[in-house]
Amino acid sequence: MKAFNIIEAGKGPESWTLVDVPEPAPGPGEVLIRVRAVSLNTRDLMVASGYFPIPPKANVIPVSDGAGEIVAVGAGVTRWTVGDRVFGSYYQDWPYGQFPADAELRGLGGPIDGMLADLVTLPESGVVRVPDHLSYEEASTLPVAALTAWNAVMESGPRMAPGATVLTLGTGGVSLFAIQFALASGFRVIATTSSREKAERLRSLGVSDVINYKETPDWEQEVLRLTNGQGVDQVIEVGGTGTLPKSLQAVRSGGLVNLIGLLTGYNDPIDTSPILFRKIRLHGSGVGPVQMAESMARTIAALQLKPIIAEVFGFEQAKDALAKLQDSATFGKIVIRLD
Repeated sequence: MKAFNIIEAGKGPESWTLVDVPEPAPGPGEVLIRVRAVSLNTRDLMVASGYFPIPPKANVIPVSDGAGEIVAVGAGVTRWTVGDRVFGSYYQDWPYGQFPADAELRGLGGPIDGMLADLVTLPESGVVRVPDHLSYEEASTLPVAALTAWNAVMESGPRMAPGATVLTLGTGGVSLFAIQFALASGFRVIATTSSREKAERLRSLGVSDVINYKETPDWEQEVLRLTNGQGVDQVIEVGGTGTLPKSLQAVRSGGLVNLIGLLTGYNDPIDTSPILFRKIRLHGSGVGPVQMAESMARTIAALQLKPIIAEVFGFEQAKDALAKLQDSATFGKIVIRLD
């Protein structure tokens, strides 16, 4: 079968190599999945570029996020049957509860093989049913981006009441999912973006207030103006040290800043006094356990929510897809179709 391997991490997209490998067979408690689509995250680029804190295993199959159809089951499997449509959980050994200290050692597409292959085997406990209304391409966006946004907006603190205000930064996958979940929950969303075109697309989703951060570099002041000087209840902070000081100014006293990404850096000094004196909750947030993914998938099905996809590439154009992620700030997810 065909798969991509990372032969030598550190070369970015060029580290992905198309290879022929033996077809896997499901062992006891495992399912065999014909992968139909995968989607890309910044983590995939970090692994390929040698920047991820945990180095990948030798010749690892990359990409954490994928969806497909179960084509065989191993001995003892009771939860799934041939023909079921599923997506893989990013963390394969985190069913529920608090974040395990060693969870990253079982993250797909790094320490263990990922989804960029014709066929993969996963434990039956490590997959989640795809909502019926979603295509494989749409379902492939759920494991990391959607669940990270769900965890932040819906699970990371006391449930906010309708009318609460959420600030999102940019138009990457996590931010767009956070917008969709927040709007579906009756929250007000304020969003930042870099272009007027993207601003119009955000408004078409139902975002009431959009700030172009290139035109308004002091966007935290505009957030305060839009909230009558109070600040927002929650910030979906994907930038890191380049944007965190502004987010700390834009959130209300006692509000929540969910630190999710480090796109603008992580080593710059930060003034921590707003956290102390304004009693801000700064929470490191990320992907959740399988049980949380199941809850999210049920809600997505009930809402008939549709993920936003920027572009779909063919399997043999996988390196081009990763290069697009590296070079372009897209509106939505980049997907690779395998069939």
